[in-house]
Amino acid sequence: MSWDIQNLFRKHASDIAQSLRRRGISQDMAADLTQDTFVRVIASPPAEETASHNPVGYLFRVARNLGIDHQRRERRLPYVDLAPEAFAAIADRAPSPETAVYDRQRLALTQAALAELPERTRRAFEMHRMDEMTMAAVAAELGLSVSRVWTLIRTAYEHIDARLANIE
Repeated sequence: MSWDIQNLFRKHASDIAQSLRRRGISQDMAADLTQDTFVRVIASPPAEETASHNPVGYLFRVARNLGIDHQRRERRLPYVDLAPEAFAAIADRAPSPETAVYDRQRLALTQAALAELPERTRRAFEMHRMDEMTMAAVAAELGLSVSRVWTLIRTAYEHIDARLANIE
């Protein structure tokens, strides 16, 4: 095929989209179908005897056929116009099975990493992270300085991060 697709696109893409719009296709869909027209011609060029005559006519024919196919699909599928709030209510918020398995693996590794920590480090981490205590409250509870508690908690985070780095 000896067509200059870029030049044809620059000259005729807007005309093709406009002809699709006149057939009752929305502006966004007409733009998509116009792009699909050129992709279709690039992916499967016309036969050599067709390629020599009228490239513009051929492009319009491909676009027309894509438009007809689109309208047939639209007629078969019921169209329901939903407000964004109603659409959000339909969405399944449950994680995918892969995400659930991955999260369970991370949780198991985190629990194992916590079990490996020295007692005081683990307690400081659990009090701060799980019981939502401030560092000062953890320090008072354990009878340590705030800077020492901060060091214990940082050590726990680093240990857990190192263990979790193995699965990522």
